[in-house]
Amino acid sequence: MSSLRAHRLSFSYSDASPILTDVDLCLTPGWYGIVGPNGAGKTTLLRLFAGDLAPDAGSLRLEPRGASIAVCPQAVERADAAIRALAEAEGGIARRLRGELLLDPAELGRWATLSPGERKRWQIGAALAAEPDLLLLDEPTNHIDADARALLAGALGGFRGIGACVSHDRELLDALTVGTIRVDRAAAQLYPGGYSAARELWEAEAREREEAHQRLRAEERQLRRRLGEERREQASADAERSVGKRAKGPRDHDARGMIANFRVSSAEARLSRTVGVTRSKLEKVSAEAGTFEFEKAVGRSVFVGYERSPAPWLFVLDAPEVRAGGGGPVLLRDVRLGVGREDRIRIAGPNGGGKTTLVKALLAGARVPAAKVLYVPQELGEAEEAALIAAARRLPPEERGRVMSLVAALGVEPGRLLASARPSPGEARKLMIALGLGQHAWALVLDEPTNHLDLPSIERLERALADYPGALILVTHDRAFGRSCTSTLWTVAGGDVLVSSDDAGA
Repeated sequence: MSSLRAHRLSFSYSDASPILTDVDLCLTPGWYGIVGPNGAGKTTLLRLFAGDLAPDAGSLRLEPRGASIAVCPQAVERADAAIRALAEAEGGIARRLRGELLLDPAELGRWATLSPGERKRWQIGAALAAEPDLLLLDEPTNHIDADARALLAGALGGFRGIGACVSHDRELLDALTVGTIRVDRAAAQLYPGGYSAARELWEAEAREREEAHQRLRAEERQLRRRLGEERREQASADAERSVGKRAKGPRDHDARGMIANFRVSSAEARLSRTVGVTRSKLEKVSAEAGTFEFEKAVGRSVFVGYERSPAPWLFVLDAPEVRAGGGGPVLLRDVRLGVGREDRIRIAGPNGGGKTTLVKALLAGARVPAAKVLYVPQELGEAEEAALIAAARRLPPEERGRVMSLVAALGVEPGRLLASARPSPGEARKLMIALGLGQHAWALVLDEPTNHLDLPSIERLERALADYPGALILVTHDRAFGRSCTSTLWTVAGGDVLVSSDDAGA
C-alpha cells in the first residue's frame, strides 16, 4: 500500500520565522484536507509533499519508490499538455472522466473564454486521467458555482490514491476527506474525519486548555493571597524583633537574649523560606498561564446602542428587465423584490447568471442613505484598500475602538493593520466589513465576502454576522457560510429570481 510519511519535518523561509517545525504525519490512500489560517503554511506543506521545496530538517518519504505525483495549483492559465492529452485520448478512463466532468474537447479552442469552473474541471480531469499515486490540490473550488463543485466532488471521490487538498470549502472537505491536517503556529496535526468532525476534536482540546488555564489562574490568585499573608507575617516578625531589641530590660542577661534572638532568627528564616517557595510557585504558575493563547471572539457589546432603520424597506426593485452593466444584454426579467430592515438574504445561482447585476440594481433602488449601507464587492482595487486604512485612522476614538475590536476578532492585529501602508486583500475585506459593523450600518451587501479569507476567518465572520441586527444581502457559493447567516434564498437562474427559505439547498 502506498504511503506518505513525514518525520520531524521542519521548514522555514528564513531563520527568524519557522513555518513548520517537527511535523509527524502518515498518510495512506484517501483524501486529506489541509486547513488553517492564511500564512500558516498550508501551501508550503503542499509544496513539500510535491517535492518543490526541500525540508530544512527531518524527512519526507513517498512509497513505493518511484510513485507518481500530480499537482493542481489554484490558477489554471493555459491548457497544458496533460489537458490536451485528456481531450484527445480515446481510452476508457479519459472518456469516463470527460463524461463525469461534462468536458467537451471542442472547448479547448476557446480556452481564453472558459469560466474558472470550466478550466478547473479540465485541470483536475487531466490530473485524474494520469492516475497518480499522490494528487495535490490547492483551493480547487475557488470562484466556482455549486454545479461545478458537485461535478468535481463526484470525480475526486473516485480517486484511489493519496489525495491532499488545501481548501476553505467545508462542504467539499466533509464530503471527500477521511482526515484533516490542521496547520497553525508552525505545527501540522492530523485529525481523523472530515472538517466538521475534526473541528469538534480540536475545539474540545481548546476547551480543555481553557479549563486548564482557568485552574492555573485560580491557583495564581490563591498563591498571591498566600504570598501577601506570608509577607505580612514576615514583616510582623521583623517588627517584633526590633521592638524586643529596644525593650531589653536590666535583668535580661546575655544567655537569655541569645536564646531569644536564636528563636526569632529561626522563625524569620522559616518565614523567609516560605515566602521564597510561594513566590517561586507563583512565578511558575503565572508563566505557565501566560503561555495560553485564545481566539478573540466578537462580543455582542459591539452592537450596543444600534438603532435600526426608521424605514421598513431598505431596497425595492420593480423592473420589467435588468441588464448587465446598465445597457448590456438582458439578464433578468420581471423582477419584483424588496429587502426589509431585518431581512437576511442569500443570493445563489450559476456563474454568469446575473447575481452581481441583481445586487447593483438593488443598490440603485436603495431607499436609505448610501452612508448607512456597506457594499463589499468581489474584488477591491489598490486605491480602495489604501482608502480603507485612511478612513479607519480618521474615526472618532469610540467608533475606532468598536471597529478595531471587530478587526481583532476577525483575525487581524489592529496595531499592525493601522501602521501598514496597504492591507492585504484578505485584511482589506475584514477591515471593510468591520467598518460597516462597527459604524452600525443599516444594511450589509456582501458579494462573495469569503474571497481571500481562510477557514478560521470565515468562521469568525459567520459569528459576527450572526449577531448583526441589520439587513444582510449575501452573494456566496459557500452554502455552509450562507446558511449560517441568512434565512431567505434568492436563486438567480434562467433570467428569473426564485424566492424560498434558505433550507432549500441551492
